[in-house]
Amino acid sequence: MSQLQSSWEMHQQSLAYLPDTDMEMVAASTSLPEPTGEFDRNVPRICGVCGDRATGFHFNAMTCEGCKGFFRRSMKRKAMFTCPFNGDCKITKDNRRHCQACRLKRCVDIGMMKEFILTDEEVQRKREMILKRKEEEALKESLKPKLSEEQQRVIDILLEAHHKTFDPTYADFTKFRPPVRSSPSSRGAGRSSSLLTQDLSSEDSTDLFGSDAFSTFSESVEPQMFSNLVLSEENNDSSSMNIDFSHLTMLPHLVDLVSYSIQKVIGFAKMIPGFRDLTAEDQIVLLKSSAIEVIMLRSNQSFTLEDMTWTCGSNDFKYRISDVTQAGHSLELLEPLVKFQVGLKKLNLHEEEHVLLMAICILSPDRPGVQDTSLVESLQDRLSDTLQTYIRCRHPPPGSRLLYAKMIQKLADLRSLNEEHSKQYRCLSFQPEHSMQLTPLVLEVFGNEIS
Repeated sequence: MSQLQSSWEMHQQSLAYLPDTDMEMVAASTSLPEPTGEFDRNVPRICGVCGDRATGFHFNAMTCEGCKGFFRRSMKRKAMFTCPFNGDCKITKDNRRHCQACRLKRCVDIGMMKEFILTDEEVQRKREMILKRKEEEALKESLKPKLSEEQQRVIDILLEAHHKTFDPTYADFTKFRPPVRSSPSSRGAGRSSSLLTQDLSSEDSTDLFGSDAFSTFSESVEPQMFSNLVLSEENNDSSSMNIDFSHLTMLPHLVDLVSYSIQKVIGFAKMIPGFRDLTAEDQIVLLKSSAIEVIMLRSNQSFTLEDMTWTCGSNDFKYRISDVTQAGHSLELLEPLVKFQVGLKKLNLHEEEHVLLMAICILSPDRPGVQDTSLVESLQDRLSDTLQTYIRCRHPPPGSRLLYAKMIQKLADLRSLNEEHSKQYRCLSFQPEHSMQLTPLVLEVFGNEIS
């Protein structure tokens, strides 16, 4: 009896967490959970009383809804039935109403127990508990942050902008001047770095930042590229570095890659809600100052933690640190850059978070030269609010913990990388034989760094 009582108490506790079902069904039945492993869910279950399709364990036995209700009513009324026949009627689905006595006897024989039937007081308590739980869940749901229609619209626009300006197949890389990688032995051999097999400069020769700056790239142009190679593109070499400027064999290819990436950043920026409401001067300032940072952000999509490379399709477009050094960059830029890429990759950002971060990066009101800082700040605040709400709503823990703060820190890291890139770019651009490899667009965007 103590074992029965213990089972009953455990069962009573479990009822508080039953899924929301019809109140009367809850009140009518205190069905025990089905013993695990005893029944094949694919095999039809049969009522132990009448042979009808069973709906589960009711009052400690597998029964149909009809026999469950019959047993409950009989026990609550303390009914006394008499068999009009011999007391051994065979109960079936069709005749189960003919002999209540034998039906009730069959219920008891298969293990149905009146102790599992709730009293009226217990039914009322159960109803109150279920109602309270539903109210708590409704309150919890109402307090949960939700993306507004406007915020969702902004995210959708940014996703579309990114998809239009990024080609995960990297098909256009074949149009760049080809990558030429020097072997360690050939580096000391005074090999020429002039590899102009294809001049893409004409494509970029127009002043993209002039009065017609943002009409140059029409909305119909499908931006495909992904600027991961970008890292390699920057021509860097601070005076404290020991870069051999005579063997920058990767410079032409990576310059073309960066130039192409800048075009895609422009295309993305033009589609950011509110960006084109800014004056042309502020648009130019924001793009010039953020271009390399956004390129670094975009390149994270092709960065692989396994071998610390930017993999953009075939092996020809698999970029290692050594490739970037052959474009004039030094470790003062590359070491923090790789550290940045690893840290950003480990955040496991959703694509929505990634595009919001790029847009926030572009719309930074503290860029030198911005005139209407209040408008830029309001646009950035709207994006920041959208990002924080998205993280709370859509990014499950533990990944969401302090995620927004970590993302903002990445923007601070990008400022340092931008500064080092500018330093190394100036060094490279002072070398006439290498500055001539730079495309007009690269000179236009980074040329303001030359004083």
